[in-house]
Amino acid sequence: MTGTVLVVVALVTLCVVAGIAAVWARTRRVVTTPAERAVHATLHTASLAARPLRSGLDATSAQEAAPHLRMLLAEVQAVALLDADGGLLAWDGPFESLSGQVRDAAARAIDGERRVLVGHDSLARGPDDVAARALIAQPLVIDEVGVAGVLGVVTTTDPGPALLGALTEVARYACSQLELAELDASRARLDRAEVRALRAQISPHFIYNALNTVASFVRTDPDRARELLLDFADFTRYSFRATGEYTSLADELRNIDRYLTLERARFGNALEVRLQVAPEVLNVALPFLALQPLVENAVRHGIAGKSTRAGTITIVAADEGTDCIISVEDDGVGMDPELLRSGVLDSTADGTEGSGVKESAHVGLSNVDDRLRAAFGNDYGLVVDTAPGAGTKVSMRVPKFRAGIRP
Repeated sequence: MTGTVLVVVALVTLCVVAGIAAVWARTRRVVTTPAERAVHATLHTASLAARPLRSGLDATSAQEAAPHLRMLLAEVQAVALLDADGGLLAWDGPFESLSGQVRDAAARAIDGERRVLVGHDSLARGPDDVAARALIAQPLVIDEVGVAGVLGVVTTTDPGPALLGALTEVARYACSQLELAELDASRARLDRAEVRALRAQISPHFIYNALNTVASFVRTDPDRARELLLDFADFTRYSFRATGEYTSLADELRNIDRYLTLERARFGNALEVRLQVAPEVLNVALPFLALQPLVENAVRHGIAGKSTRAGTITIVAADEGTDCIISVEDDGVGMDPELLRSGVLDSTADGTEGSGVKESAHVGLSNVDDRLRAAFGNDYGLVVDTAPGAGTKVSMRVPKFRAGIRP
């Protein structure tokens, strides 16, 4: 009896094990077929090649990408990457003694912006290169940029349609990564240009008035003159700093305080400033010099334009869940909303009194609006509320956190 029970138990155990094995085998076939593994390996290799190329094509990125590009081109034995002038940046694989001929082929590929193939009969081979059958120079062409470099390969078989097609696709993939790198570089150059434009729009009239204000205190109140001069030096040092696309709200407000200190010294009690800032948003990152133009506009075109030469500027930074809402409001002369829609706001005023409509136009707002949208998306542009005689309120919405953006 006991033996029978043991036999039954053994059979049941075998059945369970067999069932588990069958399920595992079936699952394994579905999830990890050879084709799926090949696709996964190819995508992984492509991602490894993309990472260095996203920084642009130079010796470092080429040396990192070349081995992965060779793996993508399974039928080639060596891969070379050359710059836009035909200079060799990286070589991965054997036959490096053929690099001179690869450079010559690359020069022709660059000049004609077309693939150059050097076949078996045209190769000048040494004892170590007997196995080489052909080399190909494939230009890496980016739209509206031109040739960014050359992908060269050496193969031990005569190139067929499959290899040429694979080379075309790998070159196209490399071009897409280099194009993204160029877009990143262009965006960075544009950001720097826009900051330079904002710096250029810091009113020369303000600088002239600030220095005149300091001079007026030199005899009557030397200590006050010294403090104002230090504020002016700190203001210009921050405004013309060389690094950083972004800044913190705290640093931007600190610089605005210097600006307003100089303006209050000129206007006296005629200029009142009210500040309402939630402490939890002080570390929020925003584009450099995004807030300064709003405050300067409020003084120049709001308060300074009033016949009574007296007014109030209110700066508010509020916590709105995942966002921070920042507004600059003045009780000055305001303006016709049609001027906002007609594009007059893009005019660059020179700060000279009596210069007409352009003098009354707000400067820098379009610049700030573009930079906010470029950094955070179209939901984060400027909102302007104004009317003649009713003052102006300019608001911006900034995310409290955005990946990749730091002060």
